Amino acid sequence: MGNPIIQSDRREPLQLLGAEQEAKAIAQLFNTQPLIGNAATETAVVQRMPQAKIIHLATKAYLNNQQGLAFTPSTQDDGLLTPAEIQKLKLTADLVVLSANDTAIGKITNDGVIGLSRSFLSAGVSSVIASLWDISDQPTAFLMTKFYQKLHEKPDKAAALRYAMLETKKKYPNPRDWAAFTLIGLL
Repeated sequence: MGNPIIQSDRREPLQLLGAEQEAKAIAQLFNTQPLIGNAATETAVVQRMPQAKIIHLATKAYLNNQQGLAFTPSTQDDGLLTPAEIQKLKLTADLVVLSANDTAIGKITNDGVIGLSRSFLSAGVSSVIASLWDISDQPTAFLMTKFYQKLHEKPDKAAALRYAMLETKKKYPNPRDWAAFTLIGLL
């Protein structure tokens, strides 16, 4: 899923063109159809998640008032998938990639960090790739495409992420553009 129709803080549509580009490139690698724009509703994505081996969500994450992942709103949902909603899902995916800003962070409690990545692990996912800070659209699209190309060649998530980071570093040398992602869970 990539580039859902979401409103910015200024009430205008937020364009994540890199997210759309990465979703299309990744879908082509796996011979599937990406959910883009109006098709990227919370309901459509949640309905497909239980059958997926790999879930890729290229969108915007919200942290302030209510943490969640943004989707195109529909008549069936509010367009925000919250950690509480994620935990209720029954997922068997080997990997969820949260290609959005600040998805590896959350509220710190006695039980650890409670946030989006932990919610997916609680829902049954083996591993999550998430970001530690606000990410840039184009460098992230480049990194994610490289990651999936390598993962498609050899199913080693850690090695594929390392490769993608090194390749992205060549094109975008600022660590802000290539070092944000971390692998959580089973390698």
